[in-house]
Amino acid sequence: MNHLARAREVFDIEMAALKAVRAQLDDSFERAVELIVECLTQRRKIVVVGIGKSGNIGRKIAATLTSTGSTSVVLDSVDALHGDLGLVSDGDVVLMISYSGETEELLNLVPALKRFSVKLISLTGAAKSTLAKHSDVVLNVKVPKEACPFNLAPTASTTATLVMGDALAMAVLDARGFKQHDFAQRHPSGAIGRALLFKVKDIMRSGARNAMAAQTLTVKEALLVMTRAKAGSVSVVDKKGKLAGVFTDGDLRRHMGTDDNVLSRTLAEVMTKNPICVSEDALAVEALKVFNERNIDDLIVVNAKKEPVGLVDLQDLPKLKLM
Repeated sequence: MNHLARAREVFDIEMAALKAVRAQLDDSFERAVELIVECLTQRRKIVVVGIGKSGNIGRKIAATLTSTGSTSVVLDSVDALHGDLGLVSDGDVVLMISYSGETEELLNLVPALKRFSVKLISLTGAAKSTLAKHSDVVLNVKVPKEACPFNLAPTASTTATLVMGDALAMAVLDARGFKQHDFAQRHPSGAIGRALLFKVKDIMRSGARNAMAAQTLTVKEALLVMTRAKAGSVSVVDKKGKLAGVFTDGDLRRHMGTDDNVLSRTLAEVMTKNPICVSEDALAVEALKVFNERNIDDLIVVNAKKEPVGLVDLQDLPKLKLM
């Protein structure tokens, strides 16, 4: 088997595993979400426990939960028995990850956890395992087989467990009404956070850098306006100063191919009417969405009166660390 064929086989096995685990979802998932929401409402936390590969997955799940507003910590099962149980408080939810459900380190921890008033949620591929029997809720992540040719190395099972954790985090996010601005508060230094915290008026070109022209101007005159603003487009306004259209470098090239007199045409004759625009009070992330969905280089910014007050240039976004 060549390398590409092997890679495709792994993808197929892991996708099949996810479909199998998806089909196993039942009321236990609903109960798990309810327990977590209740815990967080009481200002308690989620304690994630796992060993080995499950521990690695557990750290990612905890990070996702925390970044989406669900306070989570990772508890080392060995250190827990030597003082780290101080992380656990009454009212917490403990998320225990063990595919076999028989991991000795986790089972040794269960009696100590039971001394607290906590709820245990297990992510396991063995619904009748010892861990499952001692859990308040069992989330079944059993997969048909691992991608490992010996069916030994955790591969499909860890992927399924990770997705189950993501599903929990997103369901809890919805249940708690977590919004974009909440996410931004937790990611102030990253591109995501900047895009969510900044408004369009914070990143747009304005003043002399915002090319505007009356629709009665000729294309030749409009080009001078664009040149002075160092812009690739000009916002065309009507008699009342409201946005009527847009004319771009690309429009000029297209018209020059069919119209020898394009430079003497008025903007009203050649402009694109009803151009795509965004409110100055919109979040920067909304501008990013427009750029991702539309094949444009410039995005006109308007105020409440539909007057063009700025321009967002696609080339500026990397400089602002928004892409």
